[in-house]
Amino acid sequence: MRKTDWIHFMSSYPPRECGIATFTKDLLSAIEGKKNPGLQCRVVAMNDNLYSTYAYPKQVNLQIQQDDHDSYFRAADKLNKSKKTKVVCIQHEFGLFGGAYGDYLIPFLEELEKPVVTTFHSILPGDPRPERHRKYVVKKICQNSAKVVSISGYGKEILVQKYGVPADKIVVIPHGVPEIPFRQEEKAKAELGFKGRKVLSTFGLMSRHKGIHYVIKALPRIVEKHPDVLYLVIGETHPQVRKTEGERYRNSMKKMLNKLDLRGHVKFENRYVSLEEICKYLQATDVYITPYYDPSQISSGTLAYAVGAGKACVSTPFLHAKDILRHGRGILVPFKSSSAIASSVNRILDDNLLRRKLERSAFNYTRGWTWPSVAETYIELFRGVAKRN
Repeated sequence: MRKTDWIHFMSSYPPRECGIATFTKDLLSAIEGKKNPGLQCRVVAMNDNLYSTYAYPKQVNLQIQQDDHDSYFRAADKLNKSKKTKVVCIQHEFGLFGGAYGDYLIPFLEELEKPVVTTFHSILPGDPRPERHRKYVVKKICQNSAKVVSISGYGKEILVQKYGVPADKIVVIPHGVPEIPFRQEEKAKAELGFKGRKVLSTFGLMSRHKGIHYVIKALPRIVEKHPDVLYLVIGETHPQVRKTEGERYRNSMKKMLNKLDLRGHVKFENRYVSLEEICKYLQATDVYITPYYDPSQISSGTLAYAVGAGKACVSTPFLHAKDILRHGRGILVPFKSSSAIASSVNRILDDNLLRRKLERSAFNYTRGWTWPSVAETYIELFRGVAKRN
């Protein structure tokens, strides 16, 4: 590949508020941060509204309106005519693309003449026989991709066993994480004004399925043993949730705080939080909690960041958590169990040796997950795909 060659990422992209958008931006920044990547990155941005667009940065040179079938064909035509574009990398989430299970993507792929690498951020395992149309969509995407990326080993197993994707077509590349210095919580707490507190945290775009209310219900038992506990809920409400129900979920939790007399023990940061701020909050965290209750979730950037920061983590056993927290790298608790969350958090806060063991295991395990390492893996994958093409 030459420096004038382009990799076109097809994804949501900031300033659109979306976890996939953040992932794509971080990956592009890491690739462009390499001294000699041998390529440049461009973006085909997925828009979620037919009647408006976003103020995108210069990397975005094509846009697709999610529910406008024709815009997919226009984008495919422009990519086909681009001599610079060597590979198209699709960041796939079912909700990003129009049609049933995002099937507007299929004619785009069939029209596209460039080699494709597709990264699956969610793979719905469902029942033993996946719903027919969903299975059709996933299989078509994989058939039209030179390589498929899964963020976890469990995701690869699902693709092979339930969707019939050849194992040699799938590459497992972990979710990238920022390079956060290990064990600087006291310094970070002092900078954030949390000195003398035991800090629990959860971050990310808020929605009901994140299960944060189960942590709040667990707090009375935690505060009883550790009255200096502070639980940080970091991040604004997901834009799609805000459109349909506003701040109903967050307001219900605030009422719960008053009822449980937890004022002073929970802090909501209801705003977009920069990567620098997220890293600082993670440094200040004693126990990170992911109480999500979607068992099929195969990717969680927030949990990956926490493990990469070397945090003691308590999580429900959704697929990504089961994958990265096994072998003593964290503690798994049953879904929707406030009592199990309380017991596990208290166990970690009571036992400094256990906490340090969890932290070190998590940190050591994720040294190959830093964004520069992940970017290098993607670059080599793109080079191989472009060369074969």
